[in-house]
Amino acid sequence: MSTTAPVPAYIKPFQASPLARAGWVVLIVYLAWAMSSLDFNYARFVTGLDNGAKFIHRMFPPNFERWDLLVKGLTESLQMAFIASFLGVIISLPLGLLAARNLMPVVVTWPVRLIVIACRSFHPVIVAIVCVKAVGFGALAGIIALTVASIGFVGKLFAEAIEEISMKQIEAVRATGASFMNVVVFGVVPQVMFRFIGFSAYETDANLRNSTMVGIVGAGGIGGTLFAAFQRFDYDYVFAIVLSIIGLIMVGEVLQLWVKKVFKQ
Repeated sequence: MSTTAPVPAYIKPFQASPLARAGWVVLIVYLAWAMSSLDFNYARFVTGLDNGAKFIHRMFPPNFERWDLLVKGLTESLQMAFIASFLGVIISLPLGLLAARNLMPVVVTWPVRLIVIACRSFHPVIVAIVCVKAVGFGALAGIIALTVASIGFVGKLFAEAIEEISMKQIEAVRATGASFMNVVVFGVVPQVMFRFIGFSAYETDANLRNSTMVGIVGAGGIGGTLFAAFQRFDYDYVFAIVLSIIGLIMVGEVLQLWVKKVFKQ
């Protein structure tokens, strides 16, 4: 027989507090004000649907006649993504270790965390614009931009993963008189290795997507080909590029799952 006391009828489940209700009211009022100030209205929305339908109609059927340019752009995006991911992970490993507050003093962690935050503060396209101005058009600017983005993302995750490890294993290794590097190799790395692999695989997948965007501002990859096709109103070729990008991302997703499966065994 259950001894749980019955819930009184006057108590309503999921009842919101007055403060929560006031918060919802403020949110709704702000959204209404934001939509009105940004000239967001129903008439423009309907017009946009009509224009979008015409645009999609002009995209069919996709045109793969210039497949050589397509393959060249996809290959360049793939190369940029892998190089940037490799460099980003290699740089993020020591940064993540130095940013871990359970292993390093505050005077070390805060400057390193500021570096990681700075790398994460800007979208890769913004960084790519700066890099294009610095080193010129081409894949080098895209690689630098994607590397900076990788450091910001992977460095933060590496640091958080290290901070969540069990300190008992660290203390056990330290008790043997091991050096700091031995503590890292035998106490830290075994606890976070699989998560590091997952972060690296995910960042490679993210860089595959971002490599298609940075090309729009002249930083190499298939994005430049896509932007040029838009400027020529060559929408059937645009659709072919979009389908190719989707295929590239799907291949990257399959490779990511395969890498995780291999290292998990």
